[in-house]
Amino acid sequence: MSDTHTPSTLSDQDLAALDAHWRAANYLAVGQIYLMANPLLTRPLTPEDIKPRLLGHWGTSPGLNLVHTHLNRVVKDRGIEALCVWGPGHGGPAVLANAWLEGSYSETYPDVPRTTEGMGRLFKQFSFPGGVPSHVAPETPGSIHEGGELGYALTHAYGAAFDHPGLLVTCVIGDGEAETGPLAASWHSDKFLDPVHDGAVLPVLHLNGYKIANPTVLARLPEEELDQLLRGYGHDPLYVTGDDPATVHRAMAAAMDTAVERITAYQRAAREDGATERPRWPMIVLRTPKGWTGPKEVDGLPVEGTWRSHQVPLSGVRDNPEHLRQLEAWLRSYRPEELFDADGRPTEQVLACVPEGTARLGSTPYANGGLLLRDLPVPPLEDHAVRVDRPGSASHSPTQVLGGLLEGVMAATAGRRDFRVVGPDETASNRLQALYRATGKAWQAQTLPTDEHLARDGRVMEVLSEHLCQGWLEGYLLTGRHGLFSSYEAFAHIVDSMVNQHIKWLRTSRRLPWRLPIASLNYLLTSHVWRQDHNGFSHQDPGFVDHILNKSPEVVRVYLPPDANTLLSVTDHALRSRDYVNVIVAGKQPTFDWLTLEEARAHCARGAGAWEWAGTEDGSREPDVVLGCAGDVPTQEVLAAADLLRRHLPELAVRVVNVVDIARMLPHEDHPHGMPDSEYDALFTRDKPVIFAYHGYPWLIHRLAYRRAGHANLHVRGYKEEGTTTTPFDMVVRNDLDRYRLVMDVIDRVPGLGVRAVALRQAMSDVRTRHHAWIREHGVDLPEVEEWSWSG
Repeated sequence: MSDTHTPSTLSDQDLAALDAHWRAANYLAVGQIYLMANPLLTRPLTPEDIKPRLLGHWGTSPGLNLVHTHLNRVVKDRGIEALCVWGPGHGGPAVLANAWLEGSYSETYPDVPRTTEGMGRLFKQFSFPGGVPSHVAPETPGSIHEGGELGYALTHAYGAAFDHPGLLVTCVIGDGEAETGPLAASWHSDKFLDPVHDGAVLPVLHLNGYKIANPTVLARLPEEELDQLLRGYGHDPLYVTGDDPATVHRAMAAAMDTAVERITAYQRAAREDGATERPRWPMIVLRTPKGWTGPKEVDGLPVEGTWRSHQVPLSGVRDNPEHLRQLEAWLRSYRPEELFDADGRPTEQVLACVPEGTARLGSTPYANGGLLLRDLPVPPLEDHAVRVDRPGSASHSPTQVLGGLLEGVMAATAGRRDFRVVGPDETASNRLQALYRATGKAWQAQTLPTDEHLARDGRVMEVLSEHLCQGWLEGYLLTGRHGLFSSYEAFAHIVDSMVNQHIKWLRTSRRLPWRLPIASLNYLLTSHVWRQDHNGFSHQDPGFVDHILNKSPEVVRVYLPPDANTLLSVTDHALRSRDYVNVIVAGKQPTFDWLTLEEARAHCARGAGAWEWAGTEDGSREPDVVLGCAGDVPTQEVLAAADLLRRHLPELAVRVVNVVDIARMLPHEDHPHGMPDSEYDALFTRDKPVIFAYHGYPWLIHRLAYRRAGHANLHVRGYKEEGTTTTPFDMVVRNDLDRYRLVMDVIDRVPGLGVRAVALRQAMSDVRTRHHAWIREHGVDLPEVEEWSWSG
């Protein structure tokens, strides 16, 4: 095991300054957990000084403070642009303490100045009603990472480093977080980091030994086994171990210096000498006690260095005089009178290691990506739109058409490198291979002659971990760039929890005037449920939309474009938008072209509208029935049903309504895109039957529209978990979404029609029966289905 690094060159004065800063940060972290008055201990503590509810996490804070202190030093001494991702979940007290010490917190929040009064506010607001969360959150200056859910720190760090060649992203990984699946996959990100065009990531694996109530796996590995694991991931680890502050400070300073020098050497070799060998990037393994410098024993039980220090080591401070005495002794052990002057300002020694201006970790523009964001150069849609002479006269693969547009975006950003497309090994499968004409796939590992489109500087990123794709893109967007996540629809669920955290981040950020808007997180969900007939049941799940629409209405948007031109229009809007999560569901298989580009733009701007050319209304009366649809396959089935009704029941007044923005179904007061009741009633009527063919689970439409006046007349067909390996049309038949079932629904629900159209209903039922026999004999769909085209 190689743990040697450059001997420390710290002078005694430097060591004293680093230790003073670290002690000050520790003092402030403890104060935030416990105190709501008497912040500088100008008098003995009383129970009234203590918060009535003690919340927060002490155990990880001393280690985070140590990293922050030493990162300050290398940033200041070496003139580095730096960002830090704080992985340990609830390390908020440490990061807030350091932001306050360096002044960035007070600049962001002037009502919390670097004074005694400001320190008191810093303490009281922490985990207090009307205050700030206990974890690193959007409210925390310098943060891009929501620390409430573990597993994503390292992938966020790499996302931040991509295409920021001058940036050093330090990532502190708690040993509890290191047990998660996403974090385990994240170690492979170094195979995608280009030392020429990207910045560097310096992982700091903090082994304090425990999570909430148990030891951690990596902390209990034999050192040789741990070293082999990390080297197997491609890293060259440096080790810092101990509990004596002076010894640890010197070792940490040496490790930081060594890591930065090795990173600089790798980058210089690649950028100036043309080196192509994948670097073995350095990382730091920091092993210090959990709850270091806190109470060693409470009520006769060991605390420091155990799981008992994870949250609040002294829990009975208000009621237990001995706990109160221990808390005061703990706080005074940091010697606050040496760290802050009489007015509560940090002393010159405490601030000696702190950089200035935007070099401070809490003030870096990389953590407020809107400061760096530039408008995306999206090519004119006219250059990529398909020609539509009349509805349904031709067909195209919508995503293949979109691939040309994305190629244009990728080419237009070749010099500025601020756009990436991520996905789990599916770019070509999803018909977006035109991208490879503008860029390759990012890859730093071994290449073989049979490989295609791999490139060290590629900006398409494929890896079979949806967690990595999501995390890379989130880190990329949060630091001021643009991107798109392309995925099979069924497997977007893998990042349900991650997108939930990102939505919460955006919602909170929107309420912080100092955080500028960032580019939206854009999903393209394709290879969708209705055309996964070949892959079968496991690949058939349209429920990601349901998950998204449960989230903050001000943030989430869901679009179901029915053809190529509407997909272009929707994607153009999504790529230009800010502070949203946009979910676009579109098929990759050839689909009929219904709308011209001009019509598509107007339709997408409305979000929902009647297609007069598809219905049989004459304007003299209300329709007898409304056929609604959302999604490409449901739209085709509705139009096929309308075609059948036109031929067999020409006297029936049919209105066809297509919905591309699914939130339009909601009332306006529930979603910014929702329709007022008057508009909804005009489109769907108040009392006529509405047969709605929906791409996903049918109850979603009922949930969105349950308060509408005509809800009792709304009948929704959609996916109802009936799937297998079968033919494309059999998928819709199995789920009662097919054109014949829709015609039967119309006959059943239009008053008086059932008696008059009994023969037609029986004919529709017979076709469905014939379909079942046909596919089992021939393996393909009925000729009248495969050869159908719009004849309206």
